[in-house]
Amino acid sequence: MSDEAKLAQAASAFRADVERIRAAVGEVIVGQGRVVECTVTALIAGGNVLLEGVPGLGKTELVKTLGRVLELEFKRIQFTPDLMPADIIGTKVMATDPTGRYQFEFRHGPVFTQLLLADEINRATPKTQSALLETMQERSVTVDGTTHKLTPPFFVLATQNPIEQEGTYPLPEAQLDRFMFKVSVPFLDRDEMNEVMTRTIVAQSVDVEKVVSGARILEMRDVLSKVVIAEPMRDYAVRLVLATHPDSEFCPERVKSYVRWGASPRAGQALLLGARVRALAEGRVHISFEDLDYFAAEVLQHRVLLNYDGQAEGIQTKDLIGDVLEYVSPV
Repeated sequence: MSDEAKLAQAASAFRADVERIRAAVGEVIVGQGRVVECTVTALIAGGNVLLEGVPGLGKTELVKTLGRVLELEFKRIQFTPDLMPADIIGTKVMATDPTGRYQFEFRHGPVFTQLLLADEINRATPKTQSALLETMQERSVTVDGTTHKLTPPFFVLATQNPIEQEGTYPLPEAQLDRFMFKVSVPFLDRDEMNEVMTRTIVAQSVDVEKVVSGARILEMRDVLSKVVIAEPMRDYAVRLVLATHPDSEFCPERVKSYVRWGASPRAGQALLLGARVRALAEGRVHISFEDLDYFAAEVLQHRVLLNYDGQAEGIQTKDLIGDVLEYVSPV
């Protein structure tokens, strides 16, 4: 079998697995198709997701369902102002060895899992928030000079409430940049609300089957590296990122007026990774300009910092990303 035939076969299997994951999650999660798609995309690509939405929209249930569908270990951390870094990553405790001698040993915290839900992450202090930085980027935890590797695939899904901001600590830009996507979770419509009531009150709970293992997720990530990225596609992703900077030759007028700082190089990487997943999910082994546009809002909106004028006038960063997509030509 030729390399092209092998890649086509791998793309077909990739597409089938993505469809199975989405279908299995859809048996539990009502609506929220975009949220599910972005979450599954980031998980396969090796990124993390920040969900922004009011309580009760199924964010916790989504991660729990993913853990059941993907046969991955799931843990949840409820972030509060009194939470300490050791409560997340673990700490050393005094213990006895088989001979009865005392010694220190490291007790793993809840971050040692595969799917981690960081619930209301902006309620914890900056010191505690920073405890997640290494895990999100390096997939490891370092304590007293010793590095402990986390079990792959490791995925962080954090949530924050956009309405109730009293007693919260906004995430620093360095941590926001570690999230591949920031996804706004919309409220349900009438039909979806009725379906939720039916599933949770009238009918019995649904038992979802395990469709993909953690090992298969890692195999799918290997396939991503084989998706072709033509030079015009790569350059388009670069221009989209540069267009979010007010001093760039590619930026639209409103970006010059309302943006203090634009997206980082990680945004370009996220655009290309998301495009690769979308291409394979549609059975293609090459990305298109549409693939790069598809996740642009989720990739760029949390990486764009407004200046004073932008904040004073209530400018929404997602609207500025729309301007960027209209202004920057693919060719």
